[in-house]
Formats: sequence, C-alpha cells, structure tokens
Amino acid sequence: MTFSIAVIGAGQFAGQFSKLFHLHPDVGDVFVTDLLPERAESLAAEQGLAGTFASFEDALASDVDAVAIFTQRWTHGPLVIKALEAGKHVYSAVPMAVEVTDVERIIGLVRETGLTYMMGETSYYNPAVVYARKKYAAGAFGKVFYTEGDYVHDMDQGFYDAYAFSGGDGWKATASYPPMLYPTHSIGGALGALSTHVTSVSCLGVHDTRNDGVFDRSVSMFDNDFSNASALFELADGGVMRTNEFRRVGYPARIRESRFRWFGEEASMEQVATVTLWQNATEVTDVSDRVRTKPSVSEDDPSLADVSPELRAAFVSGGAPVHDTERLPASFKGQRNGHEGSHHFLVDDFVRAVDGGLVPPVNAWTAARFTVPGIVAHESARRGGERLPVPDFGDSPVPAVRFGEEVAAGV
Repeated sequence: MTFSIAVIGAGQFAGQFSKLFHLHPDVGDVFVTDLLPERAESLAAEQGLAGTFASFEDALASDVDAVAIFTQRWTHGPLVIKALEAGKHVYSAVPMAVEVTDVERIIGLVRETGLTYMMGETSYYNPAVVYARKKYAAGAFGKVFYTEGDYVHDMDQGFYDAYAFSGGDGWKATASYPPMLYPTHSIGGALGALSTHVTSVSCLGVHDTRNDGVFDRSVSMFDNDFSNASALFELADGGVMRTNEFRRVGYPARIRESRFRWFGEEASMEQVATVTLWQNATEVTDVSDRVRTKPSVSEDDPSLADVSPELRAAFVSGGAPVHDTERLPASFKGQRNGHEGSHHFLVDDFVRAVDGGLVPPVNAWTAARFTVPGIVAHESARRGGERLPVPDFGDSPVPAVRFGEEVAAGV
C-alpha cells in the first residue's frame, strides 16, 4: 500500500523532506504548493515530483491522502486544523501551534477522526536523546530528578538570512518570533528520554539591546522584545526541568544547536558543545563517539544553494553510531540527512504510522507536551516570571509505536 502526499511550503527546509518522501517505497505521488508558485514549480521539476497545487486549499480539495506542512512556524496550528478537518493525515514541522486552543483542537480532531498526526521534532531523534532514552528504559539513571535542554542558536548564525528568505520585505517583523514559542527542540529533547510531563512553569525573558530592528516591539508582529529566555518547569513525577531558548549568544551552533543533561539518583549524562559524558558516583565515561554524527554530504551540495552557509551544517549532519539506520528504507542510503541524523527517521516513522494505521512516537499528545509548556512559559515571562500552571492533555489513547526503537544494540 502507498499513499500520496502534498508538501505545503517549498522553502529552505521542505526540499529535503519532499525528496525523502519521494524516495520512500511506501509513498506514491508527491505534490508541492507554495505562496510563491515559482518555488513550488522549481522544486517539483528539480526532484521529479508528481506536480504542484495552486494553493493549500486546492491541495485539501484534492484526493491526496496526507499533507506535510513546512510553512512559517506561527501558521502551523490553523493549517493543521484545516487539513485534519479535510480528512488528511498530517506531518507538521515544529512547533505544533502557538495557541493552546489550537493544540486542544488538533488533539480533538485526531481523536475523532483516527487520522495520523506527527510533529517533526528533530530532538526526539538526537543521538544524545536516543542514548539517554535507552539508558532510562533500562533503569540505569535510577530516579531522574533533574533534566535540562538548551536550544542555543544566535541570530547571526544564519537566522537573519532564513527569515529574509521566508519573510520578504517585512522579515524583521517576523524575525522577532518569541524564543519560548519555539520550545520543542529543548523540551522535546529533555523530555524525549523520560516518561513525565510539565505541570507548572516560571520563566524570565531577556529584553534585547541590539537595536537593529529585530526584537523591537514597535516592529514585531508578536509584540516581543525577548531575544533570550530561561524557564524552570515542575514535572509531574516531582522532578525539575530547566530550558534555555537563546537567540543572542556566543555559542557554536554549527557544532551543536541543542544540548542536554539528565541527573538521576544512580547516574547522570551531560552534553556540551563537543563532549558527551555518562557518569555515576565512581566513574566518568566519555560516550562522545557513540553520539557524534558524520556529515551525510558536503556543505557545498547544490541543493543547499539557498541556505545560509552558517546553517548548512545542520542540514547535512548525518547519523551517529547509536542510530539504528539498518531499519530505514534502502532508498535512503547515501541521501542527505540533517539535524543530527533525524530527518530519515522522521519521514520513515510518519510513513510507517500512516501506512499501518499506527500512532507515531511524536503524536498529537506527545507534541502537546513538547509545545504547550513553551507557550505558557512565554506568558510567564511577559508577566515577569509569574509561576503558571501548564495544562496537560494526557497520553495517546492508543500507545505509540517506536518501530523497534531507533537505538542500535550496545549503547
């Protein structure tokens, strides 16, 4: 059985995924649409896709089975809702939504329709998270009482170019996007290894001082001038989680954008820019080689021509030894991977879920737990750090399938 899919948005990120969908043996026709028709037409011609749609609405009115949404981040929630209402399976780039009401509506639609929804959170497949998840499942940490996740990516490292590419002449109004409304890389990695969720948060934002028209409330469509934010979360199991979302920071995002720590009563794991350590009360083990990725292709690959040089490392980073790449389709071998080896797993997990009528790992309920805490954290920061409750929508009624878990033996 194969199914058809329409890729919504033909920007810098979409091309790799449209190619992987096109190569997957369980996907049939792949279409694409974009607000700029020439971008959709160019991508379809370059990759030999089935064709283009004139609009998102035309894609929904067609007989395609699924859509993959790669539009600007604040548009995802409403587009996902329309797609589910139209009877389409949905793959969505992060975040799930920027309004809690949209999150709740998406969950309700998935429950009512039985359609597949998956959020493409790269950190769930981050090698360090994969390693920690395996250790956690084996009980090696003991009780985990503290975890943290950081997404540290300076605006100067490619983000100006990316916002200008997608935002046109008014890009500075969109580049002020609040850091805590893009929380899933940090939260999804930290919680992606554990079996708990957030119950409350207190967050502080740092007001930007660059004065370059970005993170300027008089310009911002989000009324936002926070360029950095730090949140402290209470977890349902009594533990604590801290996350940082930094957009003005002297840190090598080219080497590692997301980094994580987990502290348990028996063992802990820590990751910095170039080193990852597993440790207990008596010894420290350097596990960097297990979670270190190797580039999948050169950063000079022609398909990256529109991507800022500062962002290209993330677009080519391949798998790590901890990844079980043998379970992926043979057609993916030698294909460009990205974001620490996650892209191939993201596509394969969505396709397997749709094809088998299964619940994917980062399903609507899990996606909510990676997204909603950030939405509430931003509100907390706007209130000067006031501690606020974080709503939880529970677990998926049908257990998620990890497709054998993507962890190779011998962690």
